[in-house]
Amino acid sequence: MDIKRTVLWVVFSVSLLFLWDQWQRHNGQPSLFFPGTAQTAPAAPAATGPASAAAGASTDVPQASASAAGAGTATPSASAVPATAADAKGEVITITTDVVKADIDTVGGELKRLELLKHKDTVDPTKNLVLFDSSATRTYLAETGLIGGPFPNHKSPFTALPGVRTLDNGNQVQLVLESTEGGVKLTKTFTFKRGDYTIDVKHTVTNDSGAPVSPSLYLQLVRDGNAPEGEQRFVHTFTGASVYTEGSKFQKFPFDKIESGKAEHATKSDDGWFALIQHYFVSAFIPQDKAPREIFTKKIATNLYAVGNILPLGTIAPGASVSMDARLYSGPEIQSDLEAVAPGLELVKDYGWLTIIAKPIFWLMTQIHKVLGNWGFTIIALTVLIKLAFFPLSAASYRSMAKMKLVTPKMTAIRERFKSEPQKMNQAMMELYKTEKINPLGGCLPIVIQIPVFISLYWVLLASVEIRNAPWIGWIHDLAAPDPFYILPVLMAVSMFIQTKLNPTPPDPMQAKVMMFMPLIFSVMFFFFPSGLVLYWVTNNVLSIAQQWVITRKMGAGPAKA
Repeated sequence: MDIKRTVLWVVFSVSLLFLWDQWQRHNGQPSLFFPGTAQTAPAAPAATGPASAAAGASTDVPQASASAAGAGTATPSASAVPATAADAKGEVITITTDVVKADIDTVGGELKRLELLKHKDTVDPTKNLVLFDSSATRTYLAETGLIGGPFPNHKSPFTALPGVRTLDNGNQVQLVLESTEGGVKLTKTFTFKRGDYTIDVKHTVTNDSGAPVSPSLYLQLVRDGNAPEGEQRFVHTFTGASVYTEGSKFQKFPFDKIESGKAEHATKSDDGWFALIQHYFVSAFIPQDKAPREIFTKKIATNLYAVGNILPLGTIAPGASVSMDARLYSGPEIQSDLEAVAPGLELVKDYGWLTIIAKPIFWLMTQIHKVLGNWGFTIIALTVLIKLAFFPLSAASYRSMAKMKLVTPKMTAIRERFKSEPQKMNQAMMELYKTEKINPLGGCLPIVIQIPVFISLYWVLLASVEIRNAPWIGWIHDLAAPDPFYILPVLMAVSMFIQTKLNPTPPDPMQAKVMMFMPLIFSVMFFFFPSGLVLYWVTNNVLSIAQQWVITRKMGAGPAKA
């Protein structure tokens, strides 16, 4: 029995299992190996107390919902708003800065469309990417309002105060909306800043009634469960919600977990944020720090889900006002920007259990790009540096393979001689290894050590919005899109074929045929991979071929003279 080949197949199989497990966990599925590590969310109690009573006292506010995980107060629900409010006709006000174009409806002060002016649409590159949207095919909204009484909510009519709508020579532009219901005035102030994807959202509640009120402010992000358009085949990325608190850290869950009521996350905190994540982009509400809040997720309607916070504002005396600040980041997952916005927000670029390796790799990639200024050449340079770092390990592996290739005829003869006596065959093989000074594990152990690094590099390239719409040379205009002329996938197949020929020929004819077909099988997958990922694999393969070819020639020349 060929021990080395068996061990290599075991290593390869285990690597695939761990990669599949990481893929599953990256997309919000339970771990194959650690199913019991997730925390279990407490059961959601029914809405009780003053909030639900106030909700039942008026038909003009969203009804109480018991579906919010752990929420003890009423939660907003678009479907619960009566027709008179839902049918209100408002004005859509457009705010334009140098990076975003936002549409805010005066009905509810709802952010219903957000166009990112620096990022192109995946399907139609002639258009800008639209993140928030309210159309027949897509729903993605940011909503805020008050609960705890017949107060203004995300379906109430607001009045827009006069002001500038376009960022020209200034550094910021504001939109102020006001609405009064039940003797309570809610003022929403949206502040957009130059070069910033963060929108400041300030809520000021003024009690114009003759009695104290105790409202709560809710912030929520609403989205359909559809994956973003233009996702490549064989490259599946996470789309769903996430919650972060200092106590529970980063937690994410796909929409089907919300659908089934099994979304596991913190339910109370006085810090943190909540977000909706998709490939390359994120929208996150960050309430002001040290403000107690309840965290909820819920299904609003068929294929429509919400994640949000409820923040009690305390008792407001007649004539008094209370303000609550929040920020809404909605834009690309640029790590440095996310780190500056809120603690832990950079974790939406989730590398899973390989984060400890992936983050330094990404840092190194950004440093190289500062020098080269081209993401395609950055990928090539990064691959070369990593290959150089593992040069001694790779050399040991290739030397072992070369030795195995030299003794392949002897191994074949032993198999033929003892094909009906497995025990004697194994003894003869071990004697051959001892005589030729071959370590059966010498070729696979260096590979095992390198696997986590190369998987980390794969995730870094897959998650980096920096390479989106980034050109390389000639025909490659977008490193995040498949090669339009399939040149890189063909080069990938050729390089894999050459590697197969350089490796020892499997003694089993069927196994040899499978190994010959592997380049063709993998090339079909790479036809749909982002060209940046394929460029990385082609570069890695070419370097491996060069190193293996040199070592094989040297090893082949020595024994020939013996």
